[in-house]
Amino acid sequence: MSKALPKRSENYSEWYNEIVKRADLAENSAVRGCMVIKPYGFAIWEKMQRALDDMFKATGHQNAYFPLFVPKSFLEKEEEHAEGFAKECAVVTHYRLKTNPDGPGLIVDPAAKLEEELIIRPTSEAIIWNAYRGWIQSWRDLPILVNQWANIVRWEMRTRIFLRTAEFLWQEGHTAHATKQEAIEETERMLGVYADFAENWIALPVIKGYKSPAERFAGAEETYCIEAMMQDGKALQSGTSHFLGQNFAKAFDVKFVNKENELEYAWATSWGVSTRLMGALIMAHSDDNGLVLPPKLAPIQVVIVPIYKTPEDLAAISAVIEPIEAGLKARGISVKYDDDDKQRSGWKFAEYELKGVPVRLALGKRDLEAGSIEVARRDTLTKETRPIEGIAEHVEGLLNEIQANIYAKALKFREEHTYKVDTWDEFVRQIEEGGFILAHWDGTAETEEKIKEETKATIRCIPLDAPTEEGACVYTGKPSSRRVVFARAY
Repeated sequence: MSKALPKRSENYSEWYNEIVKRADLAENSAVRGCMVIKPYGFAIWEKMQRALDDMFKATGHQNAYFPLFVPKSFLEKEEEHAEGFAKECAVVTHYRLKTNPDGPGLIVDPAAKLEEELIIRPTSEAIIWNAYRGWIQSWRDLPILVNQWANIVRWEMRTRIFLRTAEFLWQEGHTAHATKQEAIEETERMLGVYADFAENWIALPVIKGYKSPAERFAGAEETYCIEAMMQDGKALQSGTSHFLGQNFAKAFDVKFVNKENELEYAWATSWGVSTRLMGALIMAHSDDNGLVLPPKLAPIQVVIVPIYKTPEDLAAISAVIEPIEAGLKARGISVKYDDDDKQRSGWKFAEYELKGVPVRLALGKRDLEAGSIEVARRDTLTKETRPIEGIAEHVEGLLNEIQANIYAKALKFREEHTYKVDTWDEFVRQIEEGGFILAHWDGTAETEEKIKEETKATIRCIPLDAPTEEGACVYTGKPSSRRVVFARAY
């Protein structure tokens, strides 16, 4: 047996890294800061991708694809955008290697220097809005509702698998609209899509809000976000939706003739989520035994393990399991029947627990004689014996119950670790213990920066549903009209 996982309470970071490794989700690659997503991990990402893609298409969006390379001059056109991403850009300067004349190996061919350097996309606003200039002439061409699934490179110095890597996978929506109001509605609609996905698929309760000016996406007029709490009390930004105003239309000269026959700049949005959601999934729900997967995202929703000694026993068990498996699949449930004889049933139980399979069914010779089957839940680590008759229907209901229970547990955790704080001493003490702090802020970037310097806490968001409440800034004592969410974050 392999040694037990580190405990969350003792070393949360090591616990996370070990789950990623032992559950076979991903590993570090030979390229510093990059990851290899393994088949089991990618199967979870594919389920996320499929669900999100359906939601995008249901709201009128279409998928497209744009180049990996962005000419440096394109990035420079929107000044704030360029400045925001400059430190993370990987730059291509040459297009060829040649044999080293002075020894073995290859060297960059100095004759193959590019006329203009290319940036490997850190995000795609620049390359996409350059294309939109040719797509948009009249109000009849609008709106453009486009999404792309792609990889992104941001040259991070400190990396952690899924949460922050130099290359990661994501989707990025880029839309163009005839009016400011339409663009704002799109930004808010997509924030709602992300919150719906987080809560109903990842079973992750989120706070919908908007960022302070200091935390906005570079080049945006407003950034909306969903913020989630992990089990160590830290925040994880789990999705963003940006109202870009006319900044990129002006930078790339994207004009259209409106209904009044006047020339006007288009209005823009962009929005995205990434493989960082894999990190959220692990950190929000998993326990000291391994992964805990919400059934909607589990590659294997039900595993069936036969317990037998002889080939005859296995044949008899398999004959009973076959219709159970067929009944589950007919309900759209993904099932694995593990009759592999290379590992004992005890090893299999531990392995599927580690991998977060929501429901485990076990059937032995005694169960056959009794007409019963053992049903184990991953979320509560409880077992019960049920009649074989009607088991597929029972499991279908159980999967829905597990999905709801995982969400309820995460919501309860967040509620128990969210604190209203009114004094600076309280703030400093509470931030050390973790959790979300609801506190008044005077609205200035100076105060925000001072709080960050002194406590490493940032304003995660200004909640959309924050009530008006007169108070005093927790740091300066100046007037404030609502509380904002502070936390340390990934």
